[in-house]
Amino acid sequence: MEIDQMENTAHNPDQQMFGLRQIATNGKKRIGLLIGAGAPVSINVGTKGEWEPLIPNIAGLEKMVIKKLSIADEKVYASIKASINNPNLEKILSRVRMLAEVVGADKIFEYTSKDFIALSKCICDVIRDVVGKDLPMPANPFSEVVSWINGINRKYGVEIYTTNYDLLFESALERAKTPYFDGFSGSKSAFFDPSSISKNDLPSRWVRLWKLHGSIGWESNDAGEIVRVPNSTNANMVYPSHIKYDQTQAAPFSSLFERLKDFLNEPDAFLMSSGFSYADAHISSKVLECLLANPSAALFAFQFGTLAEEKNVIDLALKCPGISVFCSDGAIINGIQAKWKIGTPPTKNWHEIRAEYYKDDKFLLGDFKKFARFLATAGSDISQDSIVETEVGTAV
Repeated sequence: MEIDQMENTAHNPDQQMFGLRQIATNGKKRIGLLIGAGAPVSINVGTKGEWEPLIPNIAGLEKMVIKKLSIADEKVYASIKASINNPNLEKILSRVRMLAEVVGADKIFEYTSKDFIALSKCICDVIRDVVGKDLPMPANPFSEVVSWINGINRKYGVEIYTTNYDLLFESALERAKTPYFDGFSGSKSAFFDPSSISKNDLPSRWVRLWKLHGSIGWESNDAGEIVRVPNSTNANMVYPSHIKYDQTQAAPFSSLFERLKDFLNEPDAFLMSSGFSYADAHISSKVLECLLANPSAALFAFQFGTLAEEKNVIDLALKCPGISVFCSDGAIINGIQAKWKIGTPPTKNWHEIRAEYYKDDKFLLGDFKKFARFLATAGSDISQDSIVETEVGTAV
């Protein structure tokens, strides 16, 4: 349904954020985070007033990769890109690896298997260098998310699902001395342990960190198994293929996606996403499938763009009332798409809290930096004595 057909309908951001703050401070709630490439983009490390993200998004990363390619590699890269529908860096890398496997002694784009292997290594080298940035000191959004996690006595451990290759969450958790489990066990050459993921019986104070698209530091050993090696300089990093389905069904990816499915099938599970475009059909379809099957679970998707710009997640929300989408100019809540409209504040001093998420008729939490700050401050400004009973959406 188009917005211009719903002139008499509006969503109140105060009402929704009041409900979200209650959830964020509820220690008995099963809470998960889905974090995409837009998260590190929110951290500005530029000088002289110019915006420079700590780590660029996939499109920005691709530009940096292309700059490092030789003239011959760049030509082949462009040819491969032209042969793919809706191409991005990950799809192109997957195609390069596929060609390296099937070409053999023959040639495609005038490249042999050996040439494609070298091209794959070059791409991975650049990716590792770009996403291997250190987490800035002192305050940053990743540390604020960890502060929010640690500030509440929880019945269930918070689960963080991320498609990013960087080690920013690992750094934030270790700085706060917060124990976490990423599916690997050991130190020198940590091995993947799928049984620990499926059982999920760690203490609730342990954060679960699931790298759905792999990570720098992941390598294939001589036996073909995925291991995590500290301070790895090996370019043999691991990424799931967006072309070859069988690769995403191999460990560790199959176990990580199964963990996401298990989480969303839990009673009353609540997933929040930030910096995630929902262009990854493998993840989006899994989320939709689980939420349709489990009406007690819910997803709050915080998007940086407008309703018109966030088509991927909008399509999901229109199919499933358990998916609520919060964009800069409006939202989809319980399947209803509408613009924002401020209403009666839910508490006496709510205007101070409102400034954290809404300004100049624009909803701000699509920015990961604003989203993290909102979580970190959740509960600190709410006086229970002044709360006015507020009706919130069924997704809350």
